[in-house]
Amino acid sequence: MTVSAAFMVPHPPLIIPEVGRGGEKQILATTNAYEKVAEEVAALKPDTIIITSPHSVMYADYFHISPGHRATGSFADFGASGVRFSEEYDTELADAIALLAEKENFPAGTMGERESSLDHGTMVPLWFIRKKYSGGKIIRIGLSGLPLTYHYRLGQIIAKAIDESGKKVVLIASGDLSHKLQEYGPYGFSKEGPEYDENIMEVCGKAEFGRLFEFDESLCKLAAECGHRSFVIMAGVFDGLRVKATALSHEDVTGVGYGICTFYPDGADESRHFLQEYEKKLEKECKEKADANDEYVRLARASVESWVKEHRQIQVPDGLSDDLLTRTAGTFVSIHKMGQLRGCIGTTSATQDNIAKEIIQNAISASTHDPRFDPITEDELKFLDISVDVLGETEDIDSPDKLDVKKYGVIVSHGVKRGLLLPNLDGIDSVEEQIDIARQKGGILEDEPYTLQRFEVVRHF
Repeated sequence: MTVSAAFMVPHPPLIIPEVGRGGEKQILATTNAYEKVAEEVAALKPDTIIITSPHSVMYADYFHISPGHRATGSFADFGASGVRFSEEYDTELADAIALLAEKENFPAGTMGERESSLDHGTMVPLWFIRKKYSGGKIIRIGLSGLPLTYHYRLGQIIAKAIDESGKKVVLIASGDLSHKLQEYGPYGFSKEGPEYDENIMEVCGKAEFGRLFEFDESLCKLAAECGHRSFVIMAGVFDGLRVKATALSHEDVTGVGYGICTFYPDGADESRHFLQEYEKKLEKECKEKADANDEYVRLARASVESWVKEHRQIQVPDGLSDDLLTRTAGTFVSIHKMGQLRGCIGTTSATQDNIAKEIIQNAISASTHDPRFDPITEDELKFLDISVDVLGETEDIDSPDKLDVKKYGVIVSHGVKRGLLLPNLDGIDSVEEQIDIARQKGGILEDEPYTLQRFEVVRHF
């Protein structure tokens, strides 16, 4: 049995009268649409309500499924302690999802509970649903910092568990849209805000789920969206199915986007395996990019592939340029997968006989020994984007004024503690931010004095 239906809903505490104290009247269209969602859930009489929430426990590299038999929560943090919930978890289905994830070596499960109380991303939908329908247990699932493809894959795993359980299940994809839609809003205005809202309502209103992968990370960040990953999990639940979608409402009067859509399965459709199609496209793009890499990056890629596939370090190949064979320098090898960092390790000065050997060694380290990530696996190789930075000489500087985040990398030192950050990195826009991140990487406390060095790099793609 596939999922009975899914609903994309926001979670503004304001919408609860005891919290809004009249303020909820300004989003009456959202309230009316929410009431319709609750009526539709009640009509379906689900055994289980799965809620994906951005405000549940969230990890960078793991999807948390709330454990235990039940959980409680209230809107006390929003001045309405009298609005309380006590919900029973469907441990049977939650365990089935976790077991499937474990079998598929997928990073999801019930470990790592940090906060057992229900979050408002879960409670706002339940406030409407429980007025119409008191039956059904719940499952609460958090999002992660992993790529969108992982969120879609989690949806596929959820769908498989539902099918094997034989239970009647609805999914609530909880998430606000952009938080930057009005100057007077709590987060101000960004032109990317309305752009995101317009696009996401079009995509979800037509169930064109393949387009969810096309949302640029920078657009989502600048729009300060909340629910995109939640919506992608929902899309994965419908993988390979036609979907009847209805957009019920969209409001932005508070400066935050609230969108509500309903989704019902409508039979199998082999053209709607969106993750499969996206990965084919991505693999082709990565191959084309790899074919255009210069010799520095080709050498790094060969080193990564040899080590991952055979656990063998390559020798310096014939035919390399004199720069690679005769010069020494520190190098950094950076590896990205689907737009997200997958490993980055390097040396600030030469440790090998030449740059070629430096790259070979650092490529292995970046793919295997970066403590922030698990070692890269063979099935990931086709999706990797690799770059190589060759570092120039370091130069002592006496002021942050002599830094430029686009031109210079920085080394922050306090005694034996050192932190380095490369130049021209996505999301690093100020010298202050550059220094602060490097300081933290070096384990240098905020109140500890430090010295600065700068360096230039030649970046190879």
